[in-house]
Amino acid sequence: MKIKRAGSLVWLALAASPASYAADFPDKTITLIVPFAAGGPTDTIARLLAQAMGNNLKQQVIVENVGGAGGTIAAARVARSNPDGYTIFIHHVGHATAPSLYRKLNYSSIDSFEPIGLATDATSTLVARKDFPAKDVNELLSYLKANKEKTTLANAGIGAASHLCGMLFMSAIGTELTTVPYKGTGPAMNDLLGGQVDLMCDQATNTLGHIKSGKVKAYAVTYKTPVASLPDLPPLASAGLPGFELSVWHGLYAPKGTPAAVVNKLSGALQFAVKDPTVKQRLAELSTDPVAENRATPDALRAHLKAEIDKWGPIIRKAGIYAE
Repeated sequence: MKIKRAGSLVWLALAASPASYAADFPDKTITLIVPFAAGGPTDTIARLLAQAMGNNLKQQVIVENVGGAGGTIAAARVARSNPDGYTIFIHHVGHATAPSLYRKLNYSSIDSFEPIGLATDATSTLVARKDFPAKDVNELLSYLKANKEKTTLANAGIGAASHLCGMLFMSAIGTELTTVPYKGTGPAMNDLLGGQVDLMCDQATNTLGHIKSGKVKAYAVTYKTPVASLPDLPPLASAGLPGFELSVWHGLYAPKGTPAAVVNKLSGALQFAVKDPTVKQRLAELSTDPVAENRATPDALRAHLKAEIDKWGPIIRKAGIYAE
């Protein structure tokens, strides 16, 4: 565009159009923020996806761990990031529970982000210290109702998948147990293995190895259907708690205002990743399922996130649990 001013020509620099910007995207490294410490299930999933997405985008996708406050520190950082597609974010079901769990959330789980797509689903497992007296789910449910005051239920902290699973389980059985929060899955599992706590309801990603080795006693899975990696464990829905279902899902997000064309490129890379044979094999080893390609889309994640916020809000409010 040319503008005559005082007899001279002045060139105005114009911002690149969304189409041309997307055509050049990405031309540098993308950072995928993980809201938990390295080595956990979300971190492992993120690194698998980052490798495959980077291969598709022909650009490196690096993982950065920004832990703390149930994932809200990382979420707030991404919400404030430049909406150019070079800073993105992965989170699990905790992104849907944060609006109810935290009194002073300085971002909106819906309005501060552009959904990229769903990535994975994982069942959780109900496990106990290996010498816990109940032999099966039916005995467990009876035991808990009769011994609720002396039974402890571990979790990895407010907002963690184990915390959410524990809340849903107690709500379903109508029995409040003594909950013991830890600063992460590692310490919680260590105390369960050592017999210092009785129960935990956590992702199979974290428990599968201990179940297979007999270091913990396993009772059930939280999917509505049996799980191939744990064929001997019944779903809680068919073992005394009809309708019970919990999926620990992960989704990817970009900051609000990221151009739609860029979001679509990132979503396309995610769709490539969930089909990648290496990713699928590694996730299967973790007892985690990649979503179908048609769920790795912005619209699918947007609808799922809204439904999960609506599901968890009443459960959390009834439990009266809040975090500052």
